[in-house]
Amino acid sequence: MPKNSIKSPSDSAVKTEETIINKVKDPIEAAIEPAEEKKTRFPRLKRFNEKREANSLKYSKFNHFIMIIFPIFICCMAEINHSKYISSFGKLITERPTVFVFDLIITTIVFIFLLGIFKKGWLTILVHSIIFMALSTTELFKYGTNGNHLILSDMKLVKSVKSLTSFAYIKITPQLILHFVIAIAFIYLAFYFNPKINATPLRRVTMSCACVLPMAALIVLPSFYKPVYNVFKLDTTDATNAFKLNEKFDKNHFLAFLVQTASESYANRLVVPESYSEEYIQQIMNIPVDTNEDFNGGKKPNVIVIMSESYADFRVFDQLKVDDKYYKYFDRASAEGKSGTAITPTYASWTVRSEFELLFGLPVRGINTPNMPQRELAEREQPALAQYYKSWGYNTIYVHPFQSGFYSRAKIYGYFGFEKMIYHDDQEGTTDFTVPVDHFGTYVDDSSVFNQILYEIKESDRPIYLHTTTMQNHQPYNQGDDPDDEFGNYLTWIQHTNEGLNNFLSELKKIDEPTLVFFVGDHFPSLRGETSVYNQLGLTGENCSPLYQQKYFFWSNYDADYSYVPKKEISFFYIPYVILNIIDAPHDAFIEKMNGFMETAPVYSTEYNNDIPRNDELDILTIDRVVLEEFSPSPIPPEELSTHN
Repeated sequence: MPKNSIKSPSDSAVKTEETIINKVKDPIEAAIEPAEEKKTRFPRLKRFNEKREANSLKYSKFNHFIMIIFPIFICCMAEINHSKYISSFGKLITERPTVFVFDLIITTIVFIFLLGIFKKGWLTILVHSIIFMALSTTELFKYGTNGNHLILSDMKLVKSVKSLTSFAYIKITPQLILHFVIAIAFIYLAFYFNPKINATPLRRVTMSCACVLPMAALIVLPSFYKPVYNVFKLDTTDATNAFKLNEKFDKNHFLAFLVQTASESYANRLVVPESYSEEYIQQIMNIPVDTNEDFNGGKKPNVIVIMSESYADFRVFDQLKVDDKYYKYFDRASAEGKSGTAITPTYASWTVRSEFELLFGLPVRGINTPNMPQRELAEREQPALAQYYKSWGYNTIYVHPFQSGFYSRAKIYGYFGFEKMIYHDDQEGTTDFTVPVDHFGTYVDDSSVFNQILYEIKESDRPIYLHTTTMQNHQPYNQGDDPDDEFGNYLTWIQHTNEGLNNFLSELKKIDEPTLVFFVGDHFPSLRGETSVYNQLGLTGENCSPLYQQKYFFWSNYDADYSYVPKKEISFFYIPYVILNIIDAPHDAFIEKMNGFMETAPVYSTEYNNDIPRNDELDILTIDRVVLEEFSPSPIPPEELSTHN
């Protein structure tokens, strides 16, 4: 008989431990808890991902096809999306086939670059689709809002996108939804079949770098991009105004336009002239200075500069037959004071160009007409006109009934010599206004701004220099009896500004303080792209000069000397010197020099007239004062000036 084996408790324990260890790879885990099969979380998702992984190999040829066809697909979708109509895209292919080939090449390079970064085909397709569809949709909304096309430098305003949405006409159409549905469907297709590349990190880095080099050369190397643009027949005409830029877009379409204007923008970057030096500035400034100015015996008037947002006189276009009633009180103020025409450096947007010229008395052309000149400034005290008034004992004030962060005004304008800055932020629900704030349309009523000015005059125990950039007449113009009557609504708002202006000037007449008012619009308004009154007028890059001519007036509640107001057109940046001449303010060599330029170069703007040659002295003085060392005479006290560097 076989002997019965006797198992001791210790033997059983050993076998139990062996069983656990065999079932679990990690003995430590076995010691912590009994071995159990782990339940898979989201089993369906796991099976789906396993299916996707299998698809990568099982459908390798189809995956290759997906990655080959995608650049063509997304290039076409971007062009169709912004143009809204297949017919417009058809014209690109049939009338400008070389441009379309250029677009495809650029799109392919971008795709390969992203693929080198992400490796996974579906992720690359997702990111690429988001970028191109976002850009084309932004182009769609921008042109539909103000008739201007998207350029890459517009991306500088990405931080202010929340503010920009209050300006824009954003309309989600069935076509737009369809375009996004198609793009999403392609992304899902790629996600399901899961194309990917088998490449080492080094090879992928090499792929991306190989794409970066030609793209960088397209932007920064004229010896490379000029023949390339020539081969593909891109329009490289200098776009010196918004209408010429739009005409270039019509020829280059979306993607080629973005790339070519990026090259143009880089070529137009600010470069320090070789002749710039302290000795050269001193040579320019070596002129006789009239030192007889004493504010007409010492009585300093208040100086109020009103730059009215989008205020423009459309009566310049006879065919529109605009009724004089809309401009009734502007005409009355002009008759009581003195009127003229100033050449604005911008049209439809980029208010800060006009603001720069009025605040500094310098041409934006001197720093190559950037869209946002304040971005070019050195981060230091700046010799803006407010610094002069401050040195003369004025209380200097800046008023803007909008967000202080838009265009970085609060941060940058603090260097301009303003002792007080007043903003109103509807989005944040905060205000610096000390008078009741009313709205007309979307933005703060101009009358509220006028009331704030009256308050500042009455409260200050010193004469004031005040600059305001208003907001009331900014687009959108879809509020009124007929939301679709954009131009009619605009004129109604202009009439409302006129009524507020009349009340403001009437109140000034009651104040026993000499006050000089200068009033001008910053630019003609932004109006919708395809249906705007500008299209009805048939305006082009060759006949759009009236849109850069802004009527202005000087008005005072005392016997001001208007003999200094020019009878001819002058650029915006000369207006501050006209004001200084009217109030008989002291001159330094710089002010005297600018008065001389007003006689010899009254208009200095490429937007208005590209045939006007460069003025080296004006350019160098502009760069010197706001970008470089400020060797020219400065209103900033020496102790502050010495800390610039």
